[in-house]
Amino acid sequence: MSDLSDVGAVVKSVSIDNMLNQRAAVLQRVERALSMLREAQRIAAAANIGFPRLKIDENPYSLRVGLLDDDRAVEAMTEISKVVDRFAWQHLMNESGLRTFMDAKAREDWGRAINNNDFPEFTFPNISATFRMLHGSRIDMFERGVIAVFKYLSWDYKTNSPFAFGKRIVMRGIRGQVTRSGHKWGCAKNFGYVNHRRTDGLDDLIRVFSVLDGKPEPDHRNGMWCQISDADHRKEDFYDGPYFHLRWFLNGNGHLTFKRPDLVDKMNRILAKHYPGALPNDKHTGAI
Repeated sequence: MSDLSDVGAVVKSVSIDNMLNQRAAVLQRVERALSMLREAQRIAAAANIGFPRLKIDENPYSLRVGLLDDDRAVEAMTEISKVVDRFAWQHLMNESGLRTFMDAKAREDWGRAINNNDFPEFTFPNISATFRMLHGSRIDMFERGVIAVFKYLSWDYKTNSPFAFGKRIVMRGIRGQVTRSGHKWGCAKNFGYVNHRRTDGLDDLIRVFSVLDGKPEPDHRNGMWCQISDADHRKEDFYDGPYFHLRWFLNGNGHLTFKRPDLVDKMNRILAKHYPGALPNDKHTGAI
């Protein structure tokens, strides 16, 4: 990944060259505008007339410019550049598809870096270095994600140790049990609230299946929490998707049956790679 064409092979839907040129044009105009504001401020001061305190706002990020002396103008330019670069990095990451291969930890680390302004300047050398690192570790990140999903969906009994994903999983607490005046209440069929933590785990499972199936990552805005809630409105107690069938019960548990044994086998091979003693067992049923 030594030139623009190499990076472009990873980020096929975005012109890196165009993004860099547009970034330079934006910052050039911002710098020119700040220079003109400083000039206007000096004229106003010499004429003993007022000059407003300015605020640049880009929700959810805001920057208060204030009085533009030379030092403050340099500081403002640095902060404005960070705002521009933050959105550029986010766009490039989303369009590259590399985010799909990130496990929860990698996504959390990336999100924290973006929110804390802990990222390099949006230049070609930095883009190339960042994407070379991420692209090179994409398989490791994905396999780490498979292991995390397995651990999350693993048995919670201390005496039991599952060896692999099997045909069926019993998920405990997929629905919370809510009571009022001694009676269970909630959505259809008196189910309690949908457990966000459990549905997040199901979303991770679907993401892993999608990658193994060569399909794009599903839109998180239509994840399992929404799917179960929509089923409630239809007075249904099941979800049937491309990778598994899930039915939930009044005790809050859900029974999940896998529909793609070929993809389950791929996941188990990844587990066996990292845990040589873990052998796939198609007859295994887990309870979590």
